[in-house]
Amino acid sequence: MQNEPISRTIKKLRKDQHITQDDLATKLFVTRQAITKWESGDSTPDLANFTKLTDIFNVSLDTLVFGTAHEAQVDTTEFVFDPKHNRYVRRFGRMNFWDLSCWLLVGRAGRTLYHWLILYILVRTVKNESGTKG
Repeated sequence: MQNEPISRTIKKLRKDQHITQDDLATKLFVTRQAITKWESGDSTPDLANFTKLTDIFNVSLDTLVFGTAHEAQVDTTEFVFDPKHNRYVRRFGRMNFWDLSCWLLVGRAGRTLYHWLILYILVRTVKNESGTKG
């Protein structure tokens, strides 16, 4: 039993969600015997099946492999993952309180001015099309 933590985790998650070995095998397009080997520790799922298992059990890969949920090391209230650069970045860049306040005020004022400008252009267009001088 070389893969004891993984085998115990798969079996525990499967039983917690009341899924039979046959049902799990059907969802993964493998045989029931493959599930039995995974749960006994005789073999392990390949990477494709690991990712499918995380979706089926709705757990992270860390939880599936290590058997316990590891807490995130990143403060998600301040940082967000940027998949384009494959790293965590601050939600609002390097803004402090005053920068953020100014950005919000100018942003709202800018949007308001933009809306007034659009309204003004529409009114001028309607007046010009109706033949009145404005």
